[in-house]
Amino acid sequence: MNTPALSDEELERYARHVVLPEIGGPGQQKLKRARVLVLGAGGLGAPVLEYLAAAGVGTLGIVDDDIVSLSNLQRQIIHDTGAIGQSKGESAGAAIARINPHVTVELHTLRLTVENAAEIVRDYDVVVDGSDNFETRYALADACAAEKKPLVHAAVGRFDGSITVLMPFAKGADGRPHPSYRDLFPEAPPPGLVPSCATAGVVGALTGVIGTLQAMETIKLIAGIGEPLVGRLLLYDALGARFDTIRYRSPA
Repeated sequence: MNTPALSDEELERYARHVVLPEIGGPGQQKLKRARVLVLGAGGLGAPVLEYLAAAGVGTLGIVDDDIVSLSNLQRQIIHDTGAIGQSKGESAGAAIARINPHVTVELHTLRLTVENAAEIVRDYDVVVDGSDNFETRYALADACAAEKKPLVHAAVGRFDGSITVLMPFAKGADGRPHPSYRDLFPEAPPPGLVPSCATAGVVGALTGVIGTLQAMETIKLIAGIGEPLVGRLLLYDALGARFDTIRYRSPA
């Protein structure tokens, strides 16, 4: 696929990327060509969408069937007070257009399920999980594994967050398949064991920290730089201001 050369305006917009040897013009072209699907335009999805739009990702798909409510605004910073009552996808799309008119937005105003997940993820290069329930996480992870799409997964609650990159369709340097979401979480916890953010609460800035890390991992995957969090679960304790990393692997 041929991508049009970066215009003078784009070269100025992305100048701080272009001067980085790890990205440069070729990397910025990769970002421009990229198609990224973001599940959820909420707490995690908001910073992901904002930073990927600012970075020049050419196409951003948004899956969300919810509307903006007042209680969202404490953490879902892509929306504002004037967007209350609007579709989250449309609100996020309007914000992206203000951030970067070079970005194309594709809205999927629906709820992702086992039945439709594969069809939705199929047309994208990288998928970012900003969902808030295990049923959706399993459906998305299984679909991405089947369609061979890298998945940047994260979760948050109260003052803690975690992030990892899932590529179970590929093998590591040792010849073992990379681990899957089900290797990390073989089965969902019993209902009620993990309270929702609505029940337990969450600090708004925490979703910014973890969502921004998701955006960074996505940029690394697209540009082919650095060491993505494959087989590593990065844990963040906001109260202790501490990051820890747990390595995990597939049993095969």
